Amino acid sequence: MVKSPEPPARKMTAAQVRGFLTTLAGANPEPRSELDYRDPFTLLVAVVMSAQTTDVAVNKVTPALFAAAPAPAAMAALGAEGIGQHIRSIGLWQGKARNVAELSRLLIERHGGVVPADRAALEALPGVGRKTANVVLNVAFGQPTMAVDTHIFRLGNRTGIAPGKDVRAVEDQLVARIPPDMLRHAHHWLILHGRYICKARAPECWRCPAAAWCRFPSKAATSPKDAAT
Repeated sequence: MVKSPEPPARKMTAAQVRGFLTTLAGANPEPRSELDYRDPFTLLVAVVMSAQTTDVAVNKVTPALFAAAPAPAAMAALGAEGIGQHIRSIGLWQGKARNVAELSRLLIERHGGVVPADRAALEALPGVGRKTANVVLNVAFGQPTMAVDTHIFRLGNRTGIAPGKDVRAVEDQLVARIPPDMLRHAHHWLILHGRYICKARAPECWRCPAAAWCRFPSKAATSPKDAAT
């Protein structure tokens, strides 16, 4: 279970939620996944591989893998051993290779080789949990889902946009509190903000465009460099 290392901030008001996200949207109006993919199938595979691994690391191994197996039939034919030869540099590669081989086989058996736009069907595939299903539904099919990873869980609690004791609580709060017209892109606005500005150990509040809306009580007004001068 993901746990917040900080006490949750006071919950933002509805107006503050919209203001916070509007500011992030202004800096990145059309956000996209940092995983490289071609279609729903390659997105699904890339997201499964990204568990406990950075997107950068996944993007280094998928070009050769997708060249060898661009569709479920070819991926299933490679099998776990063949897939493993392409992904040995990422974490937990043996289990991921087995999962990708089996989910490819099941896509053919159950769905005619097509990635389903349905949560239950996605979560029935090996290696696909709620977060992975939410990413695929959002990115590949444009559904207003919210995939909560460690970055978004941290932001939900730290900023006050959606405090919650666990990942599902934060997800439910975000879905309920984010304006419907902003929900589809909110996952990427928040995850990118968490990766590059609102970092776990040293949040760069001094350069956060949405700091005025944030309820984090320990906001740093200046950069470490500025503070030292």
